[in-house]
Amino acid sequence: MFKYKIPFAIAVTAASLLISTLASADDAALVTEIVDTFYKIYGTHPGFRVNHAKGVVAEGSFVATPAASALSRAALFNGSKIPVTVRFSNDGGIPTVPDGAPGNPKGMAIKFHMPDGTEVDMVILAVKFFPVATGEEFRDLLVAISESPADAPKPTKLDEFSASHPRFPASFGSAPTPNSFADQEYHGIDAFIFVDKDGHRQAVRYVMTPEKAVTLTADEATRRPPNFLVDDLPQRIAKRPVVFHLKAQLAAPSDQTRDPSQPWPADRKVVDLGVLTLDTPVDTLEAQKKLLFLPNRLTDGIELSDDRLPVIRSEVYVRAFARRAR
Repeated sequence: MFKYKIPFAIAVTAASLLISTLASADDAALVTEIVDTFYKIYGTHPGFRVNHAKGVVAEGSFVATPAASALSRAALFNGSKIPVTVRFSNDGGIPTVPDGAPGNPKGMAIKFHMPDGTEVDMVILAVKFFPVATGEEFRDLLVAISESPADAPKPTKLDEFSASHPRFPASFGSAPTPNSFADQEYHGIDAFIFVDKDGHRQAVRYVMTPEKAVTLTADEATRRPPNFLVDDLPQRIAKRPVVFHLKAQLAAPSDQTRDPSQPWPADRKVVDLGVLTLDTPVDTLEAQKKLLFLPNRLTDGIELSDDRLPVIRSEVYVRAFARRAR
C-alpha cells in the first residue's frame, strides 16, 4: 500500500477544520440537514459511511496523455506516473446491501497522490447526470425518501417528489448494474474548469470508461451473490490489472455549467486524458474508514465552475466523516 496515510485522529481534526473554512452559514445548515436525513434513512452503522457504505479499494497509477497537458497545466496531467487509491461503492448507507439490489447506482472515487505530497480527488458516479440540480433539492429528495416507508399510503412523498422532479427517476434509470465494478462507465456529473498554460479556460465533465462495459439485466443482478461485485474486483486484479480511460467531455460556449442534472449534448467533443491502471487490491475495512474523498480537492489548472454541488458534497463528506469517527 502507498505510504500516504495520516493518523485517523489527525484526519478527523483536519476534516473538522476544513468544513469550518468552507461552509457559509446557509451551507452549514444545509449540510447538517443532509447528513441528519441520511442517518434518519439508513440508521447508524458505526465506522461506516452514511452513504456509499459498502465498497472495495484498490491501488494503482495514472498516466496522462499529451492531449490532457494541452488542455490543463495541472501537474496531474504532465505525463508522469501518479499513484492512485480508488474506492468503488454501492449507493446507500446499508453496509450489507446486495450488490445487485435494484436502483442502486455505483460510485468510483479516485485519490491522486501528487509528487509534492498533496492530493487531488475525483468523485464520480455511474449515473449519467445527477438526479437534482441543487443541494437544496438533494435535501428535499432525502426528506421525501425518509418520509416514504414501505407502508406509507400512496402516493408517498417520494412518489410526489418523483412526479415533480422527473430527472430523479431518469437519473437512477441511467445506471444498470454492472457485471463488475471494472466493467462500469462512470461520469463526473459536475462541471470543472481546465486552465491551460496560456490561461485559456475550458469547461469539462469527466467520463471514466472501462476496457469494456458489461451490464446485467435486473433479473440477472438480483440472482447474483450479495457480494459479487466486492468479491470480484480483487480476484480480477489478481489475474491482470484493471484498466480505465479517463476522458473529458468539452463544453461548447453555449453549454451551461451550473446544473448537474442537465447533461451536455452527446455530440460534444471528448478527449482522452490518460490511463488509470489498478494492480493492487486493498481488502481491509480499516483502510476504507480512513479514506476521505472531496470533490473540491483540486490543484492548479483545475478549478470549480459555477456548479455548487462539489462544494456542498465535500462539506457533507467532511461532516459525515467527522461524525462517524466519533
